[in-house]
Amino acid sequence: MTNPDLPETSEELRDFKADLLSRYRSSSLYRPVVVAVDGPAGSGKSSVSRATAVALGFDYQDTGAAYRAFALHAVRSGADLSDAAAVVAVIPTFDYEIGTDPGDYFVRISGSDVTDEIRTPQVTQSVASVSKLPEVRSHLVEVFRGIIAGTEKPGIVTEGRDITTVVAPDAQVRILLTATEEARMARRSAEITGQSAEETARQLSKRDQQDSKVVDFMTAAEGVTTLDSTHLDFDQTVSAMVELVRSTATAPAPQA
Repeated sequence: MTNPDLPETSEELRDFKADLLSRYRSSSLYRPVVVAVDGPAGSGKSSVSRATAVALGFDYQDTGAAYRAFALHAVRSGADLSDAAAVVAVIPTFDYEIGTDPGDYFVRISGSDVTDEIRTPQVTQSVASVSKLPEVRSHLVEVFRGIIAGTEKPGIVTEGRDITTVVAPDAQVRILLTATEEARMARRSAEITGQSAEETARQLSKRDQQDSKVVDFMTAAEGVTTLDSTHLDFDQTVSAMVELVRSTATAPAPQA
């Protein structure tokens, strides 16, 4: 005797599972896995986080791109970056989009693709002037949270400077990805052509100093796991992060 409410064929079982998953995702019980990643310059946050998202089938959010895009927007709007009020005044006109599919990454301002432009030296020099402003940071934090909440994949990896403590302090997985200063300088030097190791070291140190005035990204907050990649190559670091996400996200919730 068969139960007419249960699937009998492989196709019916597949559809049954898909329907259950759809119902679960549309219910109040569903919560995508949020992976928050912090770390200093040269730690490999972006590349490792992106590769981790690919391995897990998650979305990926590069929050640093938003600060770069906003800096470019402020310049394009004619704002004097040394005038805090002028910079804050252009927040309402900041129309920002980012591709969270790690295989289809893009950054747009008002529909215009600026993926490459926000990586130019001119924009890099402007970022510190806008990222230190509380009003800008507060606005972008809400943007980041909106993107996290809007993911349609099983999870999202979001990386930046204050993700584990400010943007997503309640993320299921919080990681501080770090490495020694020597290792970070060596990696950054290998990424940049036409620049001396001394200049690379100077820029990396300067960026760390500037950012540390706004947020502590060198010390793991309570509940944040430190992943030191000093003696790991890229693939090993990605594997370690993937395993950390899998083990942490599936661990039983602590008893109150």
